[in-house]
Amino acid sequence: MLERMVAGEPRFSVDLRELERSGPSYTVDTLRELHAEQPGTRFWLVIGQDQYARFDTWHEWREILALAGLAVAARDGDAVRGAPGLSGIPHALRIVEMPALPHSATTVRTRAAAGLDVTALVGTPVARYIADHHLYRVDQG
Repeated sequence: MLERMVAGEPRFSVDLRELERSGPSYTVDTLRELHAEQPGTRFWLVIGQDQYARFDTWHEWREILALAGLAVAARDGDAVRGAPGLSGIPHALRIVEMPALPHSATTVRTRAAAGLDVTALVGTPVARYIADHHLYRVDQG
């Protein structure tokens, strides 16, 4: 679905390495690989404010901070608060203000499960993928 969503947008690409990695897949491993492939590139990890609030529980989180800045998506006008362990730890941080959206992933799944059109919520390519693959539908059989 992500590939369909960004199709035709030259600024984006989908990297499948975390899906293709055997065993546990950690963000820190991906960032290490990206740095090895593109030395000197500044990477930004985009996360939601809910994950920022618990970032100190992530696997090797201090190493992640050394390898990437954090771009935190602020939702619903709530204050962005870092995890307690981040206090006093220098790290690059950008707050990305997100517009309030009247729907959520739960809304999309619920509407799709009911057989309702979700095009206005996810766009035509993703809505077609959901319909073609009968995603989120409860077996009526």
